[in-house]
Amino acid sequence: MKLIIINGPNLNLIGVRELNVYGEKTFTEYFAELVVRFADYRLECFQSNVEGEIINKIHETGFAYDGIILNAGGYTHTSVAIADAVKAVATPVVEVHISNIFAREEFRHISLIAGGCRGSISGFGLDSYRLAIESFWK
Repeated sequence: MKLIIINGPNLNLIGVRELNVYGEKTFTEYFAELVVRFADYRLECFQSNVEGEIINKIHETGFAYDGIILNAGGYTHTSVAIADAVKAVATPVVEVHISNIFAREEFRHISLIAGGCRGSISGFGLDSYRLAIESFWK
């Protein structure tokens, strides 16, 4: 099973920013734990603060991987282009959010990408990524 986690803007600051929302562990530390836990899987990760780079990575992996786990960060609520990229590829996409987006500001309650995704997971901290990986078990 070949999966990629694609993280959007500001997620490179997990473990540094808004510790009360995102926690103290960095994504790099957490990803290392996922690689050990899911040793039978080929896990990759990619992060960009640039919308076009996220779209390019979805296109690049969207026909060759078994799954995409996408945390589009703030682009979740604004990017029609990322939503279109998710709908354009054959690989199933699971939307992930570390925080419960429905318990935050009202503008975060709307996801433009969710409609093109296999499912959405939010509010379980970094373990939202683990749950997304587990959703690909056959």
